[in-house]
Amino acid sequence: MFNKADLYKKKEQDRFAELRSMYEKIGYTVLLTSVETEEGIEAVKTLLKDKVTLLSGHSGVGKSSFINKVFPELNIKTQDVSGWSGKGLHTTTFAEMFDLPGGGKIIDTPGIRELGLVDIPKQELSHYFPEMRALINDCQFNNCMHLNEPGCAVKAAVADGGIHLERYISYCNILETINEKKY
Repeated sequence: MFNKADLYKKKEQDRFAELRSMYEKIGYTVLLTSVETEEGIEAVKTLLKDKVTLLSGHSGVGKSSFINKVFPELNIKTQDVSGWSGKGLHTTTFAEMFDLPGGGKIIDTPGIRELGLVDIPKQELSHYFPEMRALINDCQFNNCMHLNEPGCAVKAAVADGGIHLERYISYCNILETINEKKY
């Protein structure tokens, strides 16, 4: 879910269209919403029904405001974005789960600065990319890291557009950051 559609200019709309295309192609549901104008709110309500959903993102992106718009009876505390810095303020200080009217639960989380992976071996990273996972058995080598190996089905799919280049670059960047334990 991408929020604050009411603030999108042409550049942001174009970028959203690229991201939507990239993620829908690999099976994700992508919605553009606006708490301010209520765009996309009903579609999100439908997706949340009878599920447990965790909202995460930077401070000030509108996680708590979104929950309040969709389920006003929850009345979660919010703050405006800081006037002097233009950045979000930390309002939510701990994760809290709320029961949704009509079924399901939603977890509101504090703003995050960055995410990291824990205990994922480099060899398994491609398994977390659905579009790569579908091809790993087609690689020439069963220990292919999808970097420079001959006969790599993943690299071939990147070359022919079957895997989005941006997703492959993300994979390579994450792979570089994984420090494996030495036993």
